[in-house]
Amino acid sequence: MKRLLLLILTGISLCATGQIANPSFYRSPVDIPMFLTGNFGELRSNHFHGGIDIKTEGRTGLPVYATADGFVSRISVSPYGFGNALYIDHPNGTTTVCGHLEAFAENIQQYLRDRQYEKESFSIDISLLPGQFPVKKGELVAYSGNTGSSGGPHVHFEIRDTRTQRPRNPLKYNFPVKDTSSPKILSVVVYPVSDDAVVAGKASKQRYETVFFNNSYSIQKSPVIPVFSTIGFGVQAIDYLDGNWSKCGIYQLTLKVDGQTIYSLTVDEFGFEEGRYINSLTDYDEKIRYGRSLYKTWIEPGNKLSMINRAAGDGLYTFTDDKKHQISYEITDVYGNLSKLNFDVIAKQQTAQREALTGTFFKFDENNKLETNDIELDFPKGLFYNNFNFIYKTSAAVPGTYSPVHQVHNKYTALHDNFSVKIKAENLPEALQSKALLAYVDLKTNALSALGGNYSDGWVSAKTRTFGNITVAVDTITPTIVPLSLKNGALTEANQIRFRISDNFSGIDSFRGTIDEKWVLFEFDGKSNLLTYKFDKKRFVFGKKHHMKLEVTDMKGNTKTYESSFYK
Repeated sequence: MKRLLLLILTGISLCATGQIANPSFYRSPVDIPMFLTGNFGELRSNHFHGGIDIKTEGRTGLPVYATADGFVSRISVSPYGFGNALYIDHPNGTTTVCGHLEAFAENIQQYLRDRQYEKESFSIDISLLPGQFPVKKGELVAYSGNTGSSGGPHVHFEIRDTRTQRPRNPLKYNFPVKDTSSPKILSVVVYPVSDDAVVAGKASKQRYETVFFNNSYSIQKSPVIPVFSTIGFGVQAIDYLDGNWSKCGIYQLTLKVDGQTIYSLTVDEFGFEEGRYINSLTDYDEKIRYGRSLYKTWIEPGNKLSMINRAAGDGLYTFTDDKKHQISYEITDVYGNLSKLNFDVIAKQQTAQREALTGTFFKFDENNKLETNDIELDFPKGLFYNNFNFIYKTSAAVPGTYSPVHQVHNKYTALHDNFSVKIKAENLPEALQSKALLAYVDLKTNALSALGGNYSDGWVSAKTRTFGNITVAVDTITPTIVPLSLKNGALTEANQIRFRISDNFSGIDSFRGTIDEKWVLFEFDGKSNLLTYKFDKKRFVFGKKHHMKLEVTDMKGNTKTYESSFYK
């Protein structure tokens, strides 16, 4: 009983200390200089970057070390995402994560390989007990790589709260990373938010590029921007860290009107469930149309992102007093390097031509539906960040499809989660019903891209988080298997067998490789579609003729089989 009480008290103490960790508690996960290609909270597609990306000099296979005492709590392997990832729990209530690894330390690697063969699966996610793999600070635990969705060799490194798994900003913990330059402010955008708002004589947002002069930023040619009614502001800002030219994210942002703070953002931590709120924090339309990532520094009613300081204000300001006002941004990186931007607006009554509103009015805080004889759309509450007019129409079917094209609003509007779409199939032969799915259509080229889904009772249903032009299509074509290490029954590589696999439409669902009718571990790199089997001295019998079989199946059940014999 006393021991149980001690464990409980110790756990409480560890959780408490985990809230304010000792900045010198950790060491670097690598023994080379820590130059970064990505930082915490950086703006990514549909999510915030949850850690830092450490350069590995363009190489793989560099030693990766435990950053503090603890134990390996999780090992995960996937052809996407983090690829090979290692999670270590520490006694201060935090978990460190290293991703995109090439391999693990020998004892961990052997344990992982045994579990993969036991489950006959390359992709695996294993939770471990504290006593299985204890580690000491500075102990070799893995080797750097380029696995998963990595865009090049590097180590992705995170610090998380163990209990909540919320990632924290690693650069708050005294790692040897240098940043001596201030953030760069590239442009600002002024938004007419209320129905009667106007910016520079227009009822649409207006973008202004900036210039740097005399240690601060201003708008090119320093115009005084006429505005009227409720206005929001946005800013395009990036940061560079020493030793690299990758565009990184900012740490803190404050917006003021006439010296009064109306919006504040600090990138200290967030929850992974909040990731898609990035599409409300940023201007989603601007990103999709022009590839520009900018911070929309006003809060839409459906945005619940925790890194915004709501006590500072919602970022909106109503200008109706016929006076000039100063707009100020202060933006810092995590090392305190500061950039300022100042410009003026004047509250001035204006008229502007407005587009006539069409479509169906959707409220962000209600369930919304649209049903016709040919389509059913169900949008649950909380899917949208703001009220808007939903546009739906149809156009003629494109060749090879089995419904009209349903134009479901437009791809420039963000959604926070999935909605259900159900489309009636037209003239779909019974033999093709199991191969049916929904697909997006590019109306300029008629090109199709798979959305997914299944047929039932005359309809094809799926869930998606992206608006667009949708139709019913089928996938009857098997995947492609290209051997890279076998030619005319002979091996062309000494230590491995490789294939390149792909699918033309619905995507690869599964693969299974056997040698002499026994499952073997093919490692799959999703970004290159490369399958690799490395001869396993523990399991492979050398010095004989072998029969190899590989089956690859796509999302609609189309299977391609490759068979060959070889001597090894």
